[in-house]
Amino acid sequence: MRKKINKIVEKIYISAAGAKGVSIGKTDDGKVVMVKNAVVGDVVDIEVYKSKKRFAEGKAIHFHSYSPFRVEPKCKHFGVCGGCKWQNLSYEKQLEIKQEEVFGNIKKIAGITDFTEVPIFPSQSQYNYRNKMEFSFSANRWLTEDEIKNGTEIPNKNALGFHIPGMWSKVLDLDECFLQQEPSNAIRLEIKKFAIENAISFFNLVEQNGELRTLMLRCNSQNEWMLLLQFYEDHPVNRNKILQHIQKKFPEIKSLLFAINPKPNDSVYDLEIQKFAGDDYLIEKIQDLEFKIGAKSFFQTNYEQAIELYRITKEFAAIQEDEIVYDLYTGTGTIAQYIAKNAKKVIGIESVQEAIDAAKEHSTINKIDNVSFFCGDMKDIFTQDFITENGNADVVITDPPRDGMHKNVVDTILKLSPNRIVYVSCNSATQARDIEILKQKYNLIKVQAVDMFPQTFHVESVALLEIIPNRLIK
Repeated sequence: MRKKINKIVEKIYISAAGAKGVSIGKTDDGKVVMVKNAVVGDVVDIEVYKSKKRFAEGKAIHFHSYSPFRVEPKCKHFGVCGGCKWQNLSYEKQLEIKQEEVFGNIKKIAGITDFTEVPIFPSQSQYNYRNKMEFSFSANRWLTEDEIKNGTEIPNKNALGFHIPGMWSKVLDLDECFLQQEPSNAIRLEIKKFAIENAISFFNLVEQNGELRTLMLRCNSQNEWMLLLQFYEDHPVNRNKILQHIQKKFPEIKSLLFAINPKPNDSVYDLEIQKFAGDDYLIEKIQDLEFKIGAKSFFQTNYEQAIELYRITKEFAAIQEDEIVYDLYTGTGTIAQYIAKNAKKVIGIESVQEAIDAAKEHSTINKIDNVSFFCGDMKDIFTQDFITENGNADVVITDPPRDGMHKNVVDTILKLSPNRIVYVSCNSATQARDIEILKQKYNLIKVQAVDMFPQTFHVESVALLEIIPNRLIK
């Protein structure tokens, strides 16, 4: 069978950044071409491997000129790992692209152009900003093209690192990673070294056997650490041996945990987490508030930027002491408690029972008595009866998942008619979609992007809406 020859399009100027980190160029006839291995400002020849009527996908195979926005990637694994797709793009350009995305979605999707465009809030740290990282063990690591072509026998294929994008059974063995502060690298490398020296087996994703399965590292702002090891097969002698070694080698680890996981997937949320040493949580502080962070807890992964995100949210909300606030998708109640002392009452709603339990515990720890938390699916629990029972909201803060708010929730907010809505989003497209519905009764006042994840295409967005006087729903 003759091998298919892909079309080559030449001298394409990369003019924009698209969704999920791809770059965008256009052919002479106006067809959009999406490229993963180029940045804005490059001029490239592209090998097209997928072509549709309105767009094509391909890879850059020759660079006629390099973008002035290019920088040297910091990590040796850049381009293979997939975790930091924008390491080769200047941070200033990253911020510009993210801000354009947020404002552009409001204008194109919501159809609103008259609002204050507050400049994006940059991250204080461009690297080493994540307080939580998860790594996978593999007995059969990903091999480079050179290693495969060489054909040389590789005696040790054990890996501890990240899954290759699009290849779940392949794990990249990490020598270095700049997403989390030290001793993250030191801990990961020491665990791998000790396991190999002591013949503790790594998980085989295809054959579903082996001992060491995943590693989670978490730290707080006081540089105290939590470590969770997942084991697929439970061999107590080996398990105790490696955990004792970790405990002795790294006194920074205040919470040393493990779990036995023989399931097909490596999710921790339905596992029994067992404590080997220390506490089963870390304490994180935000101003005068304390939060217990466990292995299953959700907490913003960029601590410094999380504080700024909460500050901006509170500033946009402009809460008065006689006002009732509804905090939708409250999670573990972090924002609800952060704003509580400014409000008469705060009502937090969340669908995950464990998160609500944590929110209630935190409010007790922090001695906050004007917050109430309720568990249930937002579209089911957030009803007129619920509002009648708990009081009409003066302010609504909503921080939904990437899919945005269910239409029933948007409709209920419209009927609730709070004076102000602060919409926090990790997906500016779905945020703009929901704002397009809300605009029948609300003016969009201002929008600000917050960069929580430097070197990636992800961005948070905060929008303030104020009710239009005497506007009724038809």
